[in-house]
Amino acid sequence: MTPLSALWLPILLSAVFVFVASSIIHMAPLWHRNDFSKLPREEAVIAALRPLAIPPGDYMIPKCNSREEMKSAAFQEKLKQGPVMVATVMPNGMFSMGRSLALWFLYIAVVEVFAAYIAGRAIAPPTTFRRAFRFTGAVSFIGYSLALWQLTIWYRRAFSLAVKETIDGIIYAVIAGVTFGWLWPR
Repeated sequence: MTPLSALWLPILLSAVFVFVASSIIHMAPLWHRNDFSKLPREEAVIAALRPLAIPPGDYMIPKCNSREEMKSAAFQEKLKQGPVMVATVMPNGMFSMGRSLALWFLYIAVVEVFAAYIAGRAIAPPTTFRRAFRFTGAVSFIGYSLALWQLTIWYRRAFSLAVKETIDGIIYAVIAGVTFGWLWPR
């Protein structure tokens, strides 16, 4: 067993390395540029929605309140006529990149703490690079990628987006695994 306190350096450095890699991946002009499509007749949709002052939140359209309502002819007709969508309404104005980046770094650090904790319970020093890489990389991959598929399964988010985000997760996991393998206490 390796104590978590002995893994603070690989936790911190892997978080920094993954953060930098994710920044490069998301700033590259081709990889994530087409993640979201422009809404047809965007100006008309904005003009129709603006007066409604919809508060920030997640919405399902149409939304029923009970199983009985879901089975009703009226609700079935709403589904048939459409549109059927899941929408996230964000606050008006530019969103804070600083806040989002800080939360993203915190998330990365939490993933790497869990990777270190689980690997630390399974691996006692001394160990090999490969063993540390395998455990921490696998846990990191789980933290970065697997839950993203739920959005594709349940909310029909684009399959291509889930694939790209999974590839991102593989890259992040390899970076984390290499960092832990390199810095694992000997």
